Formats: sequence, C-alpha cells, structure tokens
Amino acid sequence: MRKKHLAMLLSKLEGFPEPKPELEQYRTPGNVAAELLWLAYSAGDIAGKVVADLGAGTGVLAIGAKLLGAEKVYAVEVDGKALEVARKNAERAGVEVEFIQADVSEFGEKVDTVVMNPPFGSQRKGADRPFLLKAFEVADRVYSIHLAKPEVRNFIEKFSADNGFTAFRLATVPFEIPAQFFFHRKRLERILVDLYLFERYFF
Repeated sequence: MRKKHLAMLLSKLEGFPEPKPELEQYRTPGNVAAELLWLAYSAGDIAGKVVADLGAGTGVLAIGAKLLGAEKVYAVEVDGKALEVARKNAERAGVEVEFIQADVSEFGEKVDTVVMNPPFGSQRKGADRPFLLKAFEVADRVYSIHLAKPEVRNFIEKFSADNGFTAFRLATVPFEIPAQFFFHRKRLERILVDLYLFERYFF
C-alpha cells in the first residue's frame, strides 16, 4: 500500500459523533495520520509489530497501523461512543483491532510501538502528559503528534529526556480542524503540528 492510498482510506473513516471539547476530540486528518504511520512503517516499527494507539478516538491511527501489517493493535479510548464508531470503522476497513475502553493510565500491555495523537493541552494544560508517560512506560519507540510551537518543543525535549527518551522531530505538517465547538470562530482552522519519534535510550 502506498502512503497516498493509505491517506485516502483513513480520510473516509467516520469521525466523532459527539466530540467533547474537554477531551479535545479532533479527528486526526487522513493525510497527517498516514504521514505519521508511514514514518513508523518505514523505520520498521509497524509491520509485524505489536502496536498501541493511546487515546484512539475513532480509530484512525489504530486502523492505519493494522492496514500496514501490524501483528496486533490495541486501541485505548475512554469515550465509549467514540469506540463504537472505531469498531464500525475497523469493520469497514476489514481489519481486526483490540478495542479497550479505559483511561490510558489503566493500560498495562507492553508493546513494540505506540502511535498516538494526544490532546494538545489547549483546553486543559498538561493534558498530553499522561499519554506521554504511559507511552514511555509500555514501549521503547513512540510516534506522536504535537503542536508546532517553540514552548511545546522545549517542553517535549525536556520531558522526554527526564523520562529516559530522546525526542526526534521528524516532520512539521499542516493539520486542519473543522469548526465543531462553540468557541471556534473559523469554519476551518489550519495549524501546524510536529510529528515525533521518541526513542528510549539504553545505558
């Protein structure tokens, strides 16, 4: 499968039926999801691997990982309604994913790779930290999406180093957010996000 084809497939998946602002439930755009997954796939971190998508939402990254040949994929999501959509999306895509309704802090399986689009922390400062901490606990290699801002980059570098990981900024890409909450002023907001690889360093 080519990256362009993957992006098209992921773009057609159903989004959040009732997005919750406090959970920062923005659908991961198909092209951004495909870019992150392709970087992981090209590095040998998807095909034949056990993968977890933390904060899986409607399953875009989890389904993409399975389409790229992951041996097993866990999709961890606290919102039951989002998981219902994720299950339907997986069925339509013809892939098997293990869906777990739980807070990410409750997930305890060791995996080869984490792929995730955690909350940016726009509504609740530090909302991304539990996701990063859990990812660092269960995997040695983590691919994640974060706001492309100097203060976020500084935090990411320090936080990952404090937890035994090196942060590699692999790409900066546009991320489109359609108006869906009362505080949105534009019909379509375009922001920039960084795609990261976090790699555990061993002494």
